[in-house]
Amino acid sequence: MKLRSVIVDDSSMQRMAVAKLVNDHPNLALVAEYSNAIEARKGIANNGIDLVFLDIEMPIINGFDLLESMDDRPQIILITGIADYALKAFDYDVTDYLHKPLTSGRFNVSIERAVTKYEQINNVSQDEEHIFVKSNKRKQKVFLDDIKWIEALGDYIKFVTDEANIVTLSTMKSIIQQLPENKFLRIHKSFIVNLEKIEKFNSRNVEVAGRQIPLSRNKKTELAEAVNSI
Repeated sequence: MKLRSVIVDDSSMQRMAVAKLVNDHPNLALVAEYSNAIEARKGIANNGIDLVFLDIEMPIINGFDLLESMDDRPQIILITGIADYALKAFDYDVTDYLHKPLTSGRFNVSIERAVTKYEQINNVSQDEEHIFVKSNKRKQKVFLDDIKWIEALGDYIKFVTDEANIVTLSTMKSIIQQLPENKFLRIHKSFIVNLEKIEKFNSRNVEVAGRQIPLSRNKKTELAEAVNSI
């Protein structure tokens, strides 16, 4: 499981330092970095973010202002160089509060808290692999074994499952990062398939549940290797 994360900080050096810690952690996936709160608010709302590393001291709109403007707030780890903000930080129900300069040990403690909180909020069970997607203004659990294929629909994507179709605002790139590589493959710019659901394929198409799905030329070899390794 990887928490989809963003960094919001007006300092490029600080973003670089946090990004290294995020990229080195097995439970985090860095989705984006933002230098100001205005860009961050829009990006967080549109990309299904689980965790935000948020600097407090930013010009125009500071970290607290951003928190107050967010309707559907993901987990927040506040980062600041001013210790006096600590009590105010927890008034916003943040997951943790980190003081600059960051250390890997203290950072890892914060991520353990974030992962535990994510599992509690989403009632995560290790029995069946799944992800959560936002559909109709609520988080919905999608079991990986139920997914037949995933299809791009403009700014949205559609999960075709055994039970129903689920549409969410996202991108193919962000979704494929959440899926295990040994079970799913993007075979075309508009399609991701569950490798275990493939019934047959040729040089042009893949058949899943009776549906012919186009296969990109540059994905033929990768698909053959993936299917043979199942």
